[in-house]
Amino acid sequence: MLDVTRVDELRRIAHEGDRLVIGAAVTLHDAFAALIAERPQLASFAQRFAGLPVRNSGTLGGNIANGSPIGDSMPLLIALGATLVLASVNGQREVPLEQFYTGYRKNVLAPDEVVAFVKVPRPQAGEFLRAYKISKRYDDDISAVCLVVNLRRAGDSVASVRIGAGGVAATPVRALQAEAALQGQPWTADAAQRAADALRAEFQPISDMRASAAYRTEVLGNLMQRFWLESRGMQQVNLESFRLAEAATP
Repeated sequence: MLDVTRVDELRRIAHEGDRLVIGAAVTLHDAFAALIAERPQLASFAQRFAGLPVRNSGTLGGNIANGSPIGDSMPLLIALGATLVLASVNGQREVPLEQFYTGYRKNVLAPDEVVAFVKVPRPQAGEFLRAYKISKRYDDDISAVCLVVNLRRAGDSVASVRIGAGGVAATPVRALQAEAALQGQPWTADAAQRAADALRAEFQPISDMRASAAYRTEVLGNLMQRFWLESRGMQQVNLESFRLAEAATP
């Protein structure tokens, strides 16, 4: 077993051109802080990622390499178009995150390779990004479903879209069929409904203690509808927009 958490090169966060480069040994707290600095809308999603001790000791590379199908960082990074730099004594190679996993907790790492860096494209003009975590408890809980949608419009049409999902397959996945239903289409309620239908048909989730397969399937489509409403400026569909009124002073 090798402990890489004190390797200086793997603990750095830097900008290289149009990409944010996060070392695999960067803590989850610091990694999300770097992502939030460029995409403030991720703040509440990051706060719900595990608890404070885990966020300050666990690493982004560890969460990715662990490969849990309900790990929350992977759907987000897939939607952002992240790539992984895999390193060994023979050099480095770069792999899109959605191609890293080959099966349940299996990946393309060679025996002598480690996950070294995560490269995340920086925001583009017209980007609309939302990350949704559905769990039994609001805080400090494991996701039943995680869905992240990153859509960029050109005028009234969808110029590009990436969708990452967790909790619906043996690995974190990219929703290619739902993306295809949207790509190049006018961004309308009908388009969102087609994408919702595609999401429900694309995956065959399992039932477990966190949610039934039917619930997960239904929620996937519902979250796409929620994304559509939020893209139209409707914040009341998101519980995170509500704040308890402060108690009146006597």
